[in-house]
Amino acid sequence: MKITAVECLILANEHPIVRIQTDEGITGWGECFRRARTVAKAAIEQLYAPALIGHDPLDTETLHRRLMGLSQVTGPAGSLAVAVAGVDIALWDIKGKALGQPIWKLLGGRVRSRIPVYASSLRRDLAPADEAERVVALVAQGYRAYKLHSAVPGHVDDRADRTIETVRAIRDAVGPEIRLLVDVNGAYSTHHAIEVGRQLEQLGAFVFECPVPEHDHRGLRQVADALDIAVAAGESHFTAREFHALLEEGRPDIVQPDIVKAGGLTELQKIAQVAAHFRIPVTVHNTQPTICTAAHLHCCAVHPHIPYEQEYNIEPVSIRDQWPILPGQLQVKDGHIDVPDGAGLGIEVDEKLVLDLVSRTDVQPGD
Repeated sequence: MKITAVECLILANEHPIVRIQTDEGITGWGECFRRARTVAKAAIEQLYAPALIGHDPLDTETLHRRLMGLSQVTGPAGSLAVAVAGVDIALWDIKGKALGQPIWKLLGGRVRSRIPVYASSLRRDLAPADEAERVVALVAQGYRAYKLHSAVPGHVDDRADRTIETVRAIRDAVGPEIRLLVDVNGAYSTHHAIEVGRQLEQLGAFVFECPVPEHDHRGLRQVADALDIAVAAGESHFTAREFHALLEEGRPDIVQPDIVKAGGLTELQKIAQVAAHFRIPVTVHNTQPTICTAAHLHCCAVHPHIPYEQEYNIEPVSIRDQWPILPGQLQVKDGHIDVPDGAGLGIEVDEKLVLDLVSRTDVQPGD
């Protein structure tokens, strides 16, 4: 089998979807990080496609090394790992389809067939009472965990931060059994993160995510060492090497790789093994609820040290909600998503809709 075409299709002016075709009629689908869509498209079609066409798509490890090697000339690995990710996911999709096996089987077999997910709110404009009301409704739908994105991004220790008030309102509304995760996206200084973290402990919060800027490993270590609450980090780390440094230097309690940032399934597997070596659990960062989510499910199904609820974006996403490219698939039921059993990613992409959405450039893209 040989690769005949490699494309990055931007859907609805926002979502970078990778399509790889072969001479045996098998098509693989992948997805890149949406905020790097123009970079990913240029890298895939100008740099990676010529290096892939004519090669066997089943050689996922060899091709991943080739692509990461090409990426090194551009600077830090993360700059193009977001493009490698979409290609790598599509190659694994082809491999599974060619061998007639779901990806989780190719990764060694699953330890769970349903993945618990938490409702991840990306809104920052809700008053504490309104956010608490939202959580009550989500609990009624079956979610048992919720993440708020609080603080004021781009600022440090801003007085407009209403994190504690919001967590208190949510806790009062839903009681002590619902897990609460708090993501402040690195908006605190070290001393303030410790101060807030101690209040979150008193309120029974489960996870304190990115209390200080992602690559401030020294500050992260100070926060993690000072608090009993689980401190999480890693959404802006891209390779197994970077996660090794994060775990050694920052000592988070949970690491959070994102498959569409961290070089795809091939690299995510290596990151999971690094975390297992440190005996640190993984919770994937997952804000893209279509192909990205499908790929995450296969990895989460395989590793025992991915035990908690995984992120699921509850905000409107055009290619899930308005123009569903995976119609009727990856549904959340009672706070869980079933791991697909079909070959490859185990999803059926509406290819006609995908191609139609390439021309929808009139849509206002998200951030």
